[in-house]
Amino acid sequence: MDASLAGLAKVAAQPRAAVPLDDIDLALLRHLAEHARISQRRLAARLGISAPTVSERMSRLERSGVIRGYGAQIDWDAVGYGVSVYLSVTAAAGYDTAEIMRSLWEIAEVEDVMIVTGSLDMLAKLRVRDHGHLRTLLMERIWQIPGMQRTETLIGMAEMPPKNFAAGLLDHIDRAAPAPQGTADETTG
Repeated sequence: MDASLAGLAKVAAQPRAAVPLDDIDLALLRHLAEHARISQRRLAARLGISAPTVSERMSRLERSGVIRGYGAQIDWDAVGYGVSVYLSVTAAAGYDTAEIMRSLWEIAEVEDVMIVTGSLDMLAKLRVRDHGHLRTLLMERIWQIPGMQRTETLIGMAEMPPKNFAAGLLDHIDRAAPAPQGTADETTG
């Protein structure tokens, strides 16, 4: 294996096996995707199950990593970071790609970093205030990362309004294939 790629497994998120979900799990996730702050009691009423069952299922989904957390969706325009930037990165031959990835990830304005196939090594998404902020970030931080051979910066000019990706995909999962069915004990709580 090329030494420049050897460390990726240590910094990249590990692939996970799919967690079996039944209809109740999918309905629970769909409701949480629409209303993350909904109470367990209200969820139980909407799903027609008991509140302790909702609590147990949420705990199981959290333990299994299906639910990674609960948080606010922030309008980055409203807080002054409305410019989306996509940064393609090509690493210099022989440099540790994992270190480049880790260095990018440590920059506060970097929202996401992924290794990609094709002629690039990685793609990063950034949030910046304006052109001057991007220029400073590139020149003083990103281009100073050892092993950075080439970057290409793509500035987002317009984007679709936010969609509830989780709810839409959960609806598709529900329709696309039946979820694996567990035993009666597993499906009721």
